[in-house]
Amino acid sequence: MAVLDLELSCYLARNLSHFAKRSHKISYSTAFPPSLSRARFRKRFAVSIMASSAKKVLVPVANGTEPLEAVVMVDVLRRAGAEVTVASVEKDRIIDACHGVKIVADAVISDCVDTDFDLISLPGGMPGATTLKNCKTLEELVKKHAADGRFYAAICAAPAVALGSWGLLKGLKATCYPSFMDQLPSSASVTDARVQKDGKVVTSRGPGTALEYSVALVEMLYGKEKADEIAGPLVLRPNHGEDYTFKELNPSEWTFSGIPQILVPIANGTEEMEVVIIIDVLRRAKANVVVASVGEIEIFASRGVKLLADILLDDALNQSYNLVVLPGGLGGAQAFANSDKIVDLLKKQRDSNAYYGAICASPAFVLEPHGLLKEKKATAFPALCNKLSDASEADNRVVVDGNLITSRGPGTTMEFALVIVEKFFGREKALEIAKAMVFVQ
Repeated sequence: MAVLDLELSCYLARNLSHFAKRSHKISYSTAFPPSLSRARFRKRFAVSIMASSAKKVLVPVANGTEPLEAVVMVDVLRRAGAEVTVASVEKDRIIDACHGVKIVADAVISDCVDTDFDLISLPGGMPGATTLKNCKTLEELVKKHAADGRFYAAICAAPAVALGSWGLLKGLKATCYPSFMDQLPSSASVTDARVQKDGKVVTSRGPGTALEYSVALVEMLYGKEKADEIAGPLVLRPNHGEDYTFKELNPSEWTFSGIPQILVPIANGTEEMEVVIIIDVLRRAKANVVVASVGEIEIFASRGVKLLADILLDDALNQSYNLVVLPGGLGGAQAFANSDKIVDLLKKQRDSNAYYGAICASPAFVLEPHGLLKEKKATAFPALCNKLSDASEADNRVVVDGNLITSRGPGTTMEFALVIVEKFFGREKALEIAKAMVFVQ
């Protein structure tokens, strides 16, 4: 029931505003939660509408949006129960975000003009932030929203490029991505805080502050108690901005020829925050990252974000990889565990001393049951560490044991991805990326 309730809430978060506004007939798309039947949905749909007191949030996106920032805020806000609409300001709902990530928006911005949102939150990324700024429909919507005294927020380049240009930071404390600080308007009071709150406005610095920013948005909408409730399962860092660390056993040099070839499988129910952070960070390091779907090209992730894979898994198996790395998410991990092709590939990696890894639910639900943690130290999502045969190092946020790397959850994914970069390219490169993302100072 818990899984079905999660799927239903994600589906409603994606579609409810459209049903209410346009009186749509319910259509069952390929993104409809696969384990939630039409009959069960109909039975529970009316009850869910009556019981819904969700805050409405708009997250506009454009080609060139920073996907990590957009997906993290959507993921965290939906965890809090917010009804989040991801709206494209482009002509199409398919968004070509930065670093080759493809996101399918819930709506186009023109569908949203008659909805009263409680919060509008702008992701950064270039040229995405400029496209948001130049969208007159969005500008008018945000200005009216601000004039009505509602919450608004932006991260990375967007505070300077969009909010500042629209005159919405006048007299307010604000921050943004370091290289855009000089573009914040002189009428704003500029700070270098990782997350800056002033009245009904929140601004933040970049991809590496996106989790902190998103939890701050939850606190603004729902209060500190709710924010703390959401923050716990995220496994957030206790020391934001400090250098990352990890536990390494049986140290070995990770080698490759040319460019590291990395396979990232995805499936319905994959944790979107984890997979997008992994892809984003590794592509910044210039690794060749192949995103392969176990099912259809378009997947419906754990919090309702729709992502497009690069290829299907069958096509991905035509080449070899230096690293195969599994994101978490309960539904996704179960799909991986049930895929003979994924399991066989992981065993091939292990047996050939190639590299493999997993985060969150996947170490416990995929690696452990298939013997892929034998004589290995590992970690996993805290509530699942009791499923590990050897949990002696499980309290570490990232564990490397020879050719295996594991990690704990959404809030450890940046560290997890940076450690992969360090193992392939060295710590200097990993810290360069971490600083560019404003993850470390």
